[in-house]
Amino acid sequence: MLDVKRLGVLREVVARGSFSAAAESLHLSQSAVSQQVAALEREVGMQLLERTSDGPKLTLAGETLAGHAHAVIARLDEAE
Repeated sequence: MLDVKRLGVLREVVARGSFSAAAESLHLSQSAVSQQVAALEREVGMQLLERTSDGPKLTLAGETLAGHAHAVIARLDEAE
């Protein structure tokens, strides 16, 4: 089963456009955010983000998972 917190970290990286901005928003270190994304990539067995000079960009697999992550997190928010 995928870790929901890691899905949230991925969603935040995408929304903020950088690991550093996501880290600040989540009150984590940039290293911790990077490690969470790397762990999620290991979990799914695919690269989810391309690390570019313009910031992280979703791969096709990343786009698919990010869409599911958004839906899962929205449902959890509704449940709370």
